[in-house]
Amino acid sequence: VTGGSSGIGKCIAIECYKQGAFITLIARDENKLLQTKKEIEKYYVNDKQVVLCISVDVSKDYEQVENVLKQAQEKLGPVDMLVNCAGTSVTGKFEDIEVNSFERLMAVNYLGSVYPSRAVIATMKERRMGRIVFVSSQAGQLGLFGYTAYSPTKFALRGLAEALQMEVKPYNVYVTVAYPPDTDTPGFAEESKTKPLETKLISETSSVCQAEQVARVIVKDAIQGNFNSSVGSDGYMLSILTSGMSPVTSITEGLQQVVCMGIFRIIGLFYLGSFDSIVRRCMMQREKSESTDKTE
Repeated sequence: VTGGSSGIGKCIAIECYKQGAFITLIARDENKLLQTKKEIEKYYVNDKQVVLCISVDVSKDYEQVENVLKQAQEKLGPVDMLVNCAGTSVTGKFEDIEVNSFERLMAVNYLGSVYPSRAVIATMKERRMGRIVFVSSQAGQLGLFGYTAYSPTKFALRGLAEALQMEVKPYNVYVTVAYPPDTDTPGFAEESKTKPLETKLISETSSVCQAEQVARVIVKDAIQGNFNSSVGSDGYMLSILTSGMSPVTSITEGLQQVVCMGIFRIIGLFYLGSFDSIVRRCMMQREKSESTDKTE
């Protein structure tokens, strides 16, 4: 599990550990990793289970990522499931975001998933088994105000997941792309401090999920080999609306998409209209406030 020292990544690691898995946690902060390791070990099912910690930046040097994953496989055996959960976020108006933030987010959120996946895929194909999970976001299905740096990186994961799934499906390797909603994590709390008003108001139109709930859904979908993983009714609707040419796990799933697409599109248009209304109101209030300040 990359990004496994906190948030959704940590909860996914706990969920897998509860099911008897051996866990390798990968993150940058060694102290956080060791703290998380102790927390996860409380949930052991048998005495043979191991939690291995690796401190590395998965977005910087592919050879380093490849080497540490080789070491992990030498200690614990081949990777059955890779969960790419390392990620970060920057919010703000397009023109206010530093240019290097766009580069940094693409490195962490996209390349930080490419490198670990690239390091394990050959072994999975040889063994004719494996699961790869990409943790995207609902902001990877729908571009929203304030997420011009973040959303594209999460959209990119879907493109990677679709192309990779077509390559590896004949080898009995399955890819899952997860689209969690706003989730109560340290990263979400940090992001909320700098959110523009428009982004906050749009976010408030849906509830915040608990990381444990999101983790349970992702692990279940990954084990079942589902391509899409969504949480709640809003997540289900978004997955139907944005299904496009993405793979389906069953005929039933395909039929649900066909039947529900038109209805959900109508509902989605109402959502988009309300979001546009929020943005316009905020703009008018800001202009009115600026005009009043000038007059005074």
